[in-house]
Amino acid sequence: MSKAKELENQNNEEILDEEPRNIILSMISQLTTNMDLSKVTLPTFVLEPRSFTERITDFMTHPDILIEQDPIERFIHIVKYYMSGWHIHPRGVKKPYNPILGEFFRCRYDLPGNVKAYFISEQVSHHPPMTAFAYYCPEKNTFIEGDLRPKGKFLGNSVGVFLSGSTRIYLKDFDEEYIVTYPNMYARGILFGKMVLEIGEKATITCAKNDLLFRIEFKTKGFFGGSYNQVSGKIKNISENEILAEISGNWEKVMKMKRKTSKGATESVFFDSEAEKITPLIVADIEEQEDNESRRLWRHATKAIAGKDLNLATEEKTKIEEQQRNDVKERAEKNETWTPRFFELGHDSKYHPLLSSETAEASNKQIEEFIFSKK
Repeated sequence: MSKAKELENQNNEEILDEEPRNIILSMISQLTTNMDLSKVTLPTFVLEPRSFTERITDFMTHPDILIEQDPIERFIHIVKYYMSGWHIHPRGVKKPYNPILGEFFRCRYDLPGNVKAYFISEQVSHHPPMTAFAYYCPEKNTFIEGDLRPKGKFLGNSVGVFLSGSTRIYLKDFDEEYIVTYPNMYARGILFGKMVLEIGEKATITCAKNDLLFRIEFKTKGFFGGSYNQVSGKIKNISENEILAEISGNWEKVMKMKRKTSKGATESVFFDSEAEKITPLIVADIEEQEDNESRRLWRHATKAIAGKDLNLATEEKTKIEEQQRNDVKERAEKNETWTPRFFELGHDSKYHPLLSSETAEASNKQIEEFIFSKK
């Protein structure tokens, strides 16, 4: 194996010590194939120290969607925005905290040209788990909203996380809507072998108005060969089934694009994760956050994981889970119905700034009041 291939695999693989492996084996002995894992409590050493409500922001690490006049170029930029979100992940096999009902994460982005953008996500259902989210950028008249509904299943030597739900990207300047779907994720090697995180199956981006479709296949590594993190996709004209561009490569490292032009086929680097600048999240200090904000809610568990104190991390995680069970029981006794704070029950944002204000400045102000107001 080449040195480059060895390093690539190390980013995806994790070898467990005997004690963590025994804990997983003990837990799995109670499971059956295809069993729903939504109610199974996972040990803390497989947890990524952040909530799923925050993990969604990985798709906003390169949020500078360029508004091109040509609809095909615009579509290609949307594809790049989507494909650039996958390379952010912890080493080995880790999953984020399962958010509790009503937990939320909010942040701001400062983009080039004094452009501001905002993100809010909220856990709107616990059983089944569902996280709604919205992204606003008034200066670019861009609005993104959606919900993700991860469902875990035990598959023998693997755990599969099936990401149902979808995302809607709306560009007001062109009155265009892009519908995005997601692939599945797999934790391999739970019972034997090395633990590996993989993404598999197909996903799509569709813009019906412009008759464009992007279909991408995330390829899992073959048993006897192949490489991790490979993708292969095509951008097509839907009605004519004409291939306009092809995307291939490694979603974690470098992807390339082939296009047909009047002068023949061209190939260029589509996305290089090492060359791209990640847009940082601007998040309030934990001391200034509300109790149900993700980083504040999970702060003690996160600190314990960082300090490798797994017993303390488990205690802190259990406290949060028990409090959620008590809250559910109390609401049931009082015959109370919980309602989301930032989203309607249909999981649409309660505030659509791009349609409510005539200027970006006014929208920015309204968004900040909506997202960052204290309850």
